[in-house]
Amino acid sequence: MKIAAVSAFALSTFALLAVAGAAPANADPLSIVAAENFYGDVAEQVGGDRVKVQSILTNPDDDPHLFEASPSVARGLAGAALVVYSGADYDPWMEKLLAASKSDRRHVIVVADLVHRKSGDNPHLWYDPPTMPAVAAALAADFSAEDPAHKADYEAGRDKFIASLDPMNAKVAAMRAKYAGKWVTATEPVFGYMADAIGLKVADQEFQLAVMNDTDPTPLQVSQFQYHLMKKQVNALLYNAQATDDLAEQMQKLAKQSGVPVVGVSETEPPGKNYQAWMMSQLDALDAALGGGAP
Repeated sequence: MKIAAVSAFALSTFALLAVAGAAPANADPLSIVAAENFYGDVAEQVGGDRVKVQSILTNPDDDPHLFEASPSVARGLAGAALVVYSGADYDPWMEKLLAASKSDRRHVIVVADLVHRKSGDNPHLWYDPPTMPAVAAALAADFSAEDPAHKADYEAGRDKFIASLDPMNAKVAAMRAKYAGKWVTATEPVFGYMADAIGLKVADQEFQLAVMNDTDPTPLQVSQFQYHLMKKQVNALLYNAQATDDLAEQMQKLAKQSGVPVVGVSETEPPGKNYQAWMMSQLDALDAALGGGAP
């Protein structure tokens, strides 16, 4: 009788353990680290309450090119199930952090690899309309691999996010119909991919690359930039609202004096806006500037 009782107890205990083992492997939200907050935003929109996201670059007043990681960032990476960063030399500090905190179970998404960009290309990939749908798809796939019990939820989040970009894509198409072939200039190539999508011609690209790479533009590049503004040979000046210096400030002042509209763009998603609203607000500002008349 005692043996039978023990056997029955053992069997019932094993059954309970089996049921417990059948529970979802990820009862807690997946821990995600995004180098830039716009990728973190997409992760939250795709993953919903099944993910917990830490974004590293969040302050719109910071220059992303001058960022230095803190110990808390390294701790977050150590426990992350998935990490997403831009690549293409935009955030090289992430590669160093990941190398210093190795993990066999951590998934890493390098956005540049998704969209076939490499070192030397314009690194502001999130301004290229095809980029974020590719990011959303990669996130949903990795979330599903890590937490297959909620695959349908992640796929629904992916589809909802991609559909939410329809107004932005429609805005780009409408602006292309109105402004393709018009000239603009910029202090840095932040908006470059979106300008291409609209069909704009961008002057002073060598000047922009020099500024982005923290080198001084040549006197010829500066004088050409000034000439384009003074003679109103461009329809708008786009400037990096996050990373400005005396030369960029001088160009903004000259543009305003010459009657060239000035439009600020940023490298970090501003507080209180998601990616969609951020992009639409900048497109609206540029639309208003270009629609005011062109030389």
